[in-house]
Amino acid sequence: MESAKKHYANGQLQAEIARRVSYRTESQASEQAAQLHVYLKLELEAVLSRMGFTCLIVDNPLSGKPPLLFAERHEGDDLLTVLTYGHGDVVRGYDDQWSDGLNPWKLNVQGDKWYGRGTADNKGQHSINLAALETVIKVRNGRLGYNVKCLFETGEEIGSPGLKRYCELNTRQLKSDVFIASDGPRLSASQPTIFLGSRGSVLFELSINLRSGGLHSGNWGGLMRNPATILANALASMVDGKGRILIPDLLPPPISPLIKTTLGKLSISDALMGREIDKHWGEPGMSSAEKLLGWNSLEVLAFTSGNPANPVNAIPPNAKAFCQLRFVVDTRWEELKAILRKHLDAHGFESVDVKVQRGTAATRLNPDNVWVRWAEQSMKSVLDREIAILPNLGGTLPNDVFANVLGLPTLWIPHSYPGCAQHAANEHMLASIADEGMQIMTSLFWDLGELTPEQMHQS
Repeated sequence: MESAKKHYANGQLQAEIARRVSYRTESQASEQAAQLHVYLKLELEAVLSRMGFTCLIVDNPLSGKPPLLFAERHEGDDLLTVLTYGHGDVVRGYDDQWSDGLNPWKLNVQGDKWYGRGTADNKGQHSINLAALETVIKVRNGRLGYNVKCLFETGEEIGSPGLKRYCELNTRQLKSDVFIASDGPRLSASQPTIFLGSRGSVLFELSINLRSGGLHSGNWGGLMRNPATILANALASMVDGKGRILIPDLLPPPISPLIKTTLGKLSISDALMGREIDKHWGEPGMSSAEKLLGWNSLEVLAFTSGNPANPVNAIPPNAKAFCQLRFVVDTRWEELKAILRKHLDAHGFESVDVKVQRGTAATRLNPDNVWVRWAEQSMKSVLDREIAILPNLGGTLPNDVFANVLGLPTLWIPHSYPGCAQHAANEHMLASIADEGMQIMTSLFWDLGELTPEQMHQS
């Protein structure tokens, strides 16, 4: 632990993150495609090779999609094997939107905040984990007492194309006993967190096209259907004015007693979220934790009809809404198109077309899993305070690849917090969390090597 604290205190961790932030690994910008490979080669392969890993940068199994890196450090066939993950890509920098004096590609330290694109998502987080792992290797004189496999992608911010396919094609190569990685936020800046999966997400589009052009509202108003009005009413039949989903087939089963008890230990307040929560929004009778982590939400992300920038006195010919369903496990999300079609037809909205775009499955490890108890105890041993256990993150990560395709128990230990401005201008991580993150991950990576063969088998 002293070595871990020193790695942070002497500025080494800060320097590593600063160097990695400088790479413009914007996966959403095609002109930066070369930077994705450079980051894998010059940063991740370099540090992993130094730590005794055999590294392989591989082409994405989907043609034209970003590359991946697989690395392995093997100490024995009879030892525990841990799989870890991270992503080297970031969202667009939006350079001109940052506050004066801040550059998304240069780490800027202001008090407890380290500003820079990727500090929170995900370069800062995987930098902490790699530094902690290297600390343990050095202190144990070149041994861990277990095997480690790493998988880094460079397309997470564009939906992780090819990640699932790569894992399907390489299940033997990736075979492990447990998955431990870091992404997303803690429950709060002050509360160390473990989350065990993520809500799923599926995007869909509703549209109505009635005619080729607009009709003068004075000559035709009251005689001809208005697609915006129809679509607005269709949406109102799906989710009410207080955010409650009205389609039973889009809801999960009732929250189980175990998950309800786990969520009951979490306090999601105005102070925690950084703004006042709309107390009467969403499923009535549920706590904020149950709404956010244990239930589904249906959001209208965008709605267009006519010309909002320059409206004219005409009934528009069409209307379109972009929507998203966030959902927990056991939701029938793969039947979404059929469910929506049935609902809309039953309510007289046959003219509304449904197009489902893409989705990611929800996952959730049982909070009573032995790995959860082990990780919680390891974290408590160095921080001496309560650890927030989230059955799943409110957002979405490609955890279904590790939980469902590879069949692993999944533990996520985040080193960010809700106010980090992830994906926005002024993204930052907190130095205090980085310091704690080094201690947490060093403890976890050390304690893995302390497990006996019997404990490994039980796990």
